[in-house]
Amino acid sequence: MSIPDVAGEGGVLSPADDLPVHQVAQPIAVVGTTDRHFYDRYYFCAHHSDGSVAIVGGLGQYPNLGVTDAFLSVTWPDHQEVLRCSRELDADRLDLRVGPISVAVESGLRVLHFEAEPNETGIEAELTWTSATPAYLEPRHVNTNGTRVTTESARFCQAGRWSGHLAVDDRRWAIDDDRWLGIRDRSWGLRPVGEPEPVGRRYGRGHAGCLWLSSVLKFSAHMIVAIVQEDAVGRRSLDHAARVDLDGSITYLGPVSHELEFRPGTREVHAAHLRFDGGPDLQVDPMTASYLALGTGYGTEPDWRHGMYQGPLAVQRCSFDLTDVVTRRMAYGLVDSIVAASVPASGARGFGLFEYAVLGGNERYGFGPRTKRDGSDG
Repeated sequence: MSIPDVAGEGGVLSPADDLPVHQVAQPIAVVGTTDRHFYDRYYFCAHHSDGSVAIVGGLGQYPNLGVTDAFLSVTWPDHQEVLRCSRELDADRLDLRVGPISVAVESGLRVLHFEAEPNETGIEAELTWTSATPAYLEPRHVNTNGTRVTTESARFCQAGRWSGHLAVDDRRWAIDDDRWLGIRDRSWGLRPVGEPEPVGRRYGRGHAGCLWLSSVLKFSAHMIVAIVQEDAVGRRSLDHAARVDLDGSITYLGPVSHELEFRPGTREVHAAHLRFDGGPDLQVDPMTASYLALGTGYGTEPDWRHGMYQGPLAVQRCSFDLTDVVTRRMAYGLVDSIVAASVPASGARGFGLFEYAVLGGNERYGFGPRTKRDGSDG
């Protein structure tokens, strides 16, 4: 006679409950809030130092929505291909598999695996990430709508190196040398997910529009992290920068100043200059980009957003021609730009991620609100 692991029907006990990690008087499957927007997510970015391809993947759990989903996006000049998957989430929060995509933590904060097993979509990967810097816990991200907290999340970031292989149909990449670099992060807390809620009342006198900048840049002996979130008139809700040395020491760099150059007629950043009160000026030059608004769940597609219920299991492929005008307008939103970074004063060079979004109006850079569904300026 075999003995089941858990007694009863509809139980919420899981293998994670055997670990001393509880934070509230509930089984691990029950999070410490009933807010539907609670999430727990992995994010990975991989790229070659020549900027020829951008690989972005992620896996998220949404316990109060009963959903977990994942994606793998591969972008090279003029094309973006996305494998995305969703399934029902059960009590086992340690089961980091969604269809063919899985995450495995081999050594916490040091070695992780991201895999997309061979599947009918033709997109597959077996990737191992190894840390090159300590993990850095960023300031808590908080947004409100009147008295309601709409975002309250913790996130840490880390630079590292990749190994393994990647294939999209007959295109194959051997990720087998030290020029394959990347950034990863882990975040959890509250962030709008799932089907949209009714709009309801918008509190306060806020100026519609949001500029989001998040940079994680790896140099030979340190990592620079810089984050800015501001509204249409430049009022900031997040402003942070730090240098993280390889020995774990941290130097806070003070407020961030930015100068962004955009490709004519677009909201795509062509070059960026970052300045800090307590650190060096940085030149940031994008090489390639992953458009997270296209197919990954980070966008506003009505049928696929993070945490949106897709049934017991869904596995899809999305293909995007980046030379198409309509597709480029759809790409409006969050952009993960792979960049070469330099310090003009010293000649130091590095690589990393420059993530940005220019949403709605922005007085400084001359953007009006976007009101049309195709993403063009209204």
